[in-house]
Amino acid sequence: MKNQDHTPHINASKGDFAKTVLMPGDPLRAKFIAENFLDNAVLVNNVRGIQGYTGFYKGKKVSVMASGMGMPSISIYSYELFNFFDVENIIRVGSAGAIADNAEIGDIIIGMGASTNSNYIQNFNFPGTFAPLASYSLMKEAINQCDIAKLKYHVGNIFSSDVFYAEDENVNNKFDKMGILAVEMEAAALYANAARYNKNALAICTVSDHIIKKTALSAEERQTGFSHMIKIALETAISFEV
Repeated sequence: MKNQDHTPHINASKGDFAKTVLMPGDPLRAKFIAENFLDNAVLVNNVRGIQGYTGFYKGKKVSVMASGMGMPSISIYSYELFNFFDVENIIRVGSAGAIADNAEIGDIIIGMGASTNSNYIQNFNFPGTFAPLASYSLMKEAINQCDIAKLKYHVGNIFSSDVFYAEDENVNNKFDKMGILAVEMEAAALYANAARYNKNALAICTVSDHIIKKTALSAEERQTGFSHMIKIALETAISFEV
């Protein structure tokens, strides 16, 4: 299959994607990023409505494609981008529910590591417990861009969960005790794929709600907060483009 131009989930050709792909979960958010942040964006994939675009940001080629929801979905799309389309860097841009007391809605979370309750990593037959980590080069540049933009951000461990509606009502307190900053649903699988295939990955999330404090962004705040995150991701992306 590596000699083919397309895969079962991405109907594109080699060269259609930039070396760096921003990856929101929602296809409509991928469309929003392409239409509002990229110049000359072209739709390069729409299989199953998973929209992927390639355009230019500040004159440099950047792509954006949705991952769908959850680790099984992002594992498929990141695998194919890494292995069939010569993508080197994937930056997840999404929302997260904060756990840490000092995190507020609208803050940016940079996932240095991604703990998980998923069995996805067992696929690699690792003889122990593998710790999924972000790529240091991407993380360092994202932190630098947050500093330049004077944004409030947190760097640390996040939790990638297969479960959105948890039956254990005390689970969030357990996360807090272990220093988990926030909960989301994709990063651990993305980080594992990047490690396995010698690529780079990073998750940058906006705190859309605080799980323990029971606060959440309004629609207007969500739009503004996500725009900050997207700009950080784009600035990070172009720093790796020649």
